[in-house]
Amino acid sequence: MADEDLSEVLTAVGPRLRVLRRTRGTTLAQLSETTGISLSTLSRLESGQRKPTLELLLPLAKAYGVQLDELVGAPATGDPRVHAKPFTRYGQTFIPLTRYLGGLHAYKQIMPPRPQGSGDGPLEQRVHEGYEWLYVLSGRLRLALGEHDLVLAAGEAAEFDTRTPHGFANAGDQPVEFLSLFGAQGERIHVRARPAGI
Repeated sequence: MADEDLSEVLTAVGPRLRVLRRTRGTTLAQLSETTGISLSTLSRLESGQRKPTLELLLPLAKAYGVQLDELVGAPATGDPRVHAKPFTRYGQTFIPLTRYLGGLHAYKQIMPPRPQGSGDGPLEQRVHEGYEWLYVLSGRLRLALGEHDLVLAAGEAAEFDTRTPHGFANAGDQPVEFLSLFGAQGERIHVRARPAGI
């Protein structure tokens, strides 16, 4: 690899790390605690002021549950298949359906049944930058969205600005599986529907 190509790859690492962290809803402090890398080093790495090294990238790849080549933007091989590994967050399984760190991210999420006796109390709601679109494949998904408390069944979809307080829970006694498309910069999903009667 030519020196200028290497420099270009290394320069792109910082922004990729920042997008990945924000997409996962992780703070620098949380990432520092998980990886053992100092807060200042992580900040300088994301801003491009610190050169990425293997010693820094390996724990970051492990913390995010991604392959190392996803952090450094390895050249495309022409194989369209996604080989990202599932990871667990907030007690649910996320299966990445997209490989690249920029733009829209697609996940299949599997949420186990709620524990018996957990009740239907208020859900913890979070806010962050972005826009999200959900489609329920099976089961029943409870979506708390600001003042609204909704239950989505298989075949139903919802979309919302993630700056609106929101939270999810399984609304049934079976696992709920749903697709989630998330745009960290607020990209919206555009769905073309056929006019009624066609």
